[in-house]
Amino acid sequence: MIEILNAARCTSCDICVRICPTNVFEAVDGGVPTIARHSDCQTCFQCEAYCPEDAIFVSPSRTPEPAGSPFLDEADLLDRDLLGLYRDRVGWRRAPRGQRSDQGTGAAGASTVPQAGATAAAVLSSDVDYHRAAALAPTTTTDHPDSTTTHLQGAPS
Repeated sequence: MIEILNAARCTSCDICVRICPTNVFEAVDGGVPTIARHSDCQTCFQCEAYCPEDAIFVSPSRTPEPAGSPFLDEADLLDRDLLGLYRDRVGWRRAPRGQRSDQGTGAAGASTVPQAGATAAAVLSSDVDYHRAAALAPTTTTDHPDSTTTHLQGAPS
């Protein structure tokens, strides 16, 4: 369940507001979103995964944490670099653990270390609004010669 939205890290991008399937967050004009409907959280981790600043911590519990829980200790979670942990586990974190995305990166959040053969800035999964992209994408149909069967690559036929 969503427990922490760190105001110091939040850039008010409202990605969490848009991505939450149960409308837990409330946008605030010119400010940090609020956790307005805490009990509606389904612990899907989408807000934590999509937050580009690792400003969110979702507890693994499907119910609110009790008073005194270590998952409510924001300072401790920050010290242990646990905000955005789910984002790290799914491979979406921009910087290595222990290094915030704004350390050692350029203005757009991409690494300032040049990579061999790199010709364009990387598009991060979290920078794409997949819900909107899917709704706006043109519908195309491609006929495949073997469309009636599905084979796993590398699996015996």
